[in-house]
Amino acid sequence: MTLEQLKQRLTLYEKLMRLDKPIGTLLLLWPTFWALWLATEGQPHILLVWTFALGTLLMRSAGCVINDYADREFDPHVKRTRDRPLAAGTVSVREALVLFAVLCLCAFLVAVPILREVWKLTLVALFLAASYPFTKRFFALPQAYLGVAFGFGIPMAFAAATGEIGPLAWTLLAANIFWALAYDTEYAMVDRDDDLRIGIRTAAITFGRFDVVAVMGCYTVTLAILGVIGWDLHYGFGYFGGLILAAALAGYHYTLIRERERDGCFKAFRHNNWFGAAVFAGIVVELNLRPWLGL
Repeated sequence: MTLEQLKQRLTLYEKLMRLDKPIGTLLLLWPTFWALWLATEGQPHILLVWTFALGTLLMRSAGCVINDYADREFDPHVKRTRDRPLAAGTVSVREALVLFAVLCLCAFLVAVPILREVWKLTLVALFLAASYPFTKRFFALPQAYLGVAFGFGIPMAFAAATGEIGPLAWTLLAANIFWALAYDTEYAMVDRDDDLRIGIRTAAITFGRFDVVAVMGCYTVTLAILGVIGWDLHYGFGYFGGLILAAALAGYHYTLIRERERDGCFKAFRHNNWFGAAVFAGIVVELNLRPWLGL
């Protein structure tokens, strides 16, 4: 294989892992960082931060590969996905499965030496990532399962930082499930017509004409749960300021999805990066800046 051919293969693998589209990694990373900062009261060890950041990237990449493997018979019939490497036939099934295995092994090796107490949770996270794509065959709300898979860094972060998984971790995971239902339903609204034609089940199809109401309801529940967490922890204006900003962003998403146009729904999905960032910023201000300012 020549150097040029190697570069072409690596480019295809990059696309298969969606390294050129970081939004998915960020949607995993924000709730994990919420958990790390809450579990350590704003003082996470830098090694934990880097370990979870790298682990998130590896797990998201592995999830994309196995998702495309699971959907390889469907993706050629969907406008948005027909050019993906597996759908287009530019990467073989064998290559994809080997890449998935390598990514999972790397994620496991990154986590276990540093996070010995959570190695069993790492196996659960790997199972969730591998099984999620197949839930679209039989589960009416696969986005809820995605919320568990995308949020499993939350109990792992608490276990790594404190040695236990308490009610706060599970409550935060519940908030993430409803957030994932909101943003991934927006994503599913983009492909609804194609998914109906090929028989894939999604929340956008299940909610039907109530899809916009359901999305906004999920944002509301997410913010309500996060609000209860802040109230219970006696947080102040920093934390709740972040939630207010996130609520404003959710309101903006309504203006993007209310007409159910593909471009608007996809833009709203991608914009959820800022929703997650707003919540995280509120946590950082509350735990790191308020004490520094003496407030």
